[in-house]
Amino acid sequence: MEKYLGVDLGDARTGLAVSDSLGMLANGIGNIESASLGKTAAAVADKAKELSVAAIVVGYPLNMNGTAGPRTEKAEKFAEKLRSLCDIPVVFQDERLSTVAAHKFLSESDVSHKKRKKVVDTLSAEIILQTYIDRLKRNKNG
Repeated sequence: MEKYLGVDLGDARTGLAVSDSLGMLANGIGNIESASLGKTAAAVADKAKELSVAAIVVGYPLNMNGTAGPRTEKAEKFAEKLRSLCDIPVVFQDERLSTVAAHKFLSESDVSHKKRKKVVDTLSAEIILQTYIDRLKRNKNG
């Protein structure tokens, strides 16, 4: 089976998640500090190579009405940099409401605001990756 790396690109931190070896469940693996797009892309490419993933799944931040905005453009530039750094396919996954869902989950779990800031990007990456995995499963079965 194939393993995937999920990425939630952020201004301060970029969250990462990896699927299990069966490609069925996403697990958060932490954050990297978001420096320049190039440095962040290099760190993600290195992690993808280290983990031997089949694809890198980057959150695609569309507006609620489905249109692209400035953050979408940033994600596209990031994906271009990733593609230039490694031979691993880079795909997008709609990430609308992933951060909202992560905040809601952490709030309902009584995670303090201070601790929430440290894990929300990782959890968002996990949600993005799990959504991608679930979509793959539906497409195979459907």
